[in-house]
Amino acid sequence: MTIRYLLASATLAFCAPAFGQSPAETVTVIHAGTLIAQPGQTPLRNATVVIRGKTIESVQNGFVDVPGARVVDLSNATVLPGLIDSHVHLIGLDDRMQARLLESTRDDEDEAYTGILNARKTLLAGFTTVRDLGGEPRTITSLRDAINAGQFAGPTILSAARMISISGGHGDGRNGRNRELASTATTANVCNGADDCRRATREQISAGADVIKFAATGGVLSNVPGGLAQQMMDDEMRAVVNTAKTFGRKVAAHAHGVDGINGALRAGVDSIEHGTFTNDETFRLYKQTGAYYVPTLLAPAAALADGQRGALTPAQFEKARQAAGNAEKSFARAVREGVKIAFGTDTGVSKHGDNAQEFALMTKNGMSPALAIRSATVDASKLLGLESRVGTIEAGKDADIIAVDGDPTQDVRLLEKVGFVMKHGRVHKLGGQRQLTEVD
Repeated sequence: MTIRYLLASATLAFCAPAFGQSPAETVTVIHAGTLIAQPGQTPLRNATVVIRGKTIESVQNGFVDVPGARVVDLSNATVLPGLIDSHVHLIGLDDRMQARLLESTRDDEDEAYTGILNARKTLLAGFTTVRDLGGEPRTITSLRDAINAGQFAGPTILSAARMISISGGHGDGRNGRNRELASTATTANVCNGADDCRRATREQISAGADVIKFAATGGVLSNVPGGLAQQMMDDEMRAVVNTAKTFGRKVAAHAHGVDGINGALRAGVDSIEHGTFTNDETFRLYKQTGAYYVPTLLAPAAALADGQRGALTPAQFEKARQAAGNAEKSFARAVREGVKIAFGTDTGVSKHGDNAQEFALMTKNGMSPALAIRSATVDASKLLGLESRVGTIEAGKDADIIAVDGDPTQDVRLLEKVGFVMKHGRVHKLGGQRQLTEVD
């Protein structure tokens, strides 16, 4: 018996396995008109992807039928690996004015429910893996684990727990608050001196961090004057990096000012987040160390817009003004210099679900659409240490797959309108007139 399912609008699969089967039993066949199986290489035409349970079983030429499998007809679409955003913050309201007004009324439970919705938006936008670089540890790690258990729809999450910061630096939750609020702020992530920064690193690992992040420089949204220059001393940075490495953790450095960027690169970080102000030494260090640059081009414009409508404090707005425009200049040079670049947006500053708007800024500033797609798949998977699981469509990898109408290597903005999303073999979004067929 053949049952045909026609879905004319986007659908979500949450807890129940598709079509009443357990994921371990389900066999799915995707017929792809164009298959970008390995971004950066020549696409395949008229290809079949066979998925068994959560895993890609094979990629075959031509449209192949498998007895008993359900068929997803994407013969008029371009199919590619699920996208990876290397820098997000899933916890928090999209409206920064509302977030500022309601901050004193919201508890971790409120943020957790908001995080569930933000994770759903992110997944439906085609981002099947993200690296969450700073939030209340238990909230984000609980969300991570619930998604992994299939309880909620969302991307695979790597969590940094809280960002490590010096006192008064970007990441110190006491900044600019009255005495009562400052006294309740968490300080486990705050350190002063190399020994104390080792302690703070271990605290985040104890809290469940998959990756460590520290603030090398000032940041736009910390409510304290002082600009975007280096804040953490070189020996403190080295202490964080060396301690994280003893636990097998990669390290991301929030860094805007050039001295802080260069100091973090010398300390041995795996990635620079933002990388706003640079010089010749910066690019020499990128190449020498092999560190990735995560540009987050969406964030400065979003922060400046928030400041212009009064959603930022005076200290925050001044730093947003300083950062505006410089990130794009540094990105353009990084492309010319051949620096390793991994896609990242700092979503949470910009709106959740708008992650793919970063691609247009990347291509505007000199990166080809094909390389921009590679940065959000192959390259980001390597930065995250997940290249054995995600980033390409090939046998043995997670069945994280998306599709769009048209050719995103010619028009990268098509990735802002993802019509099909599969994560771990489960279809979460099926747009337009796509059809699913199951044969019993």
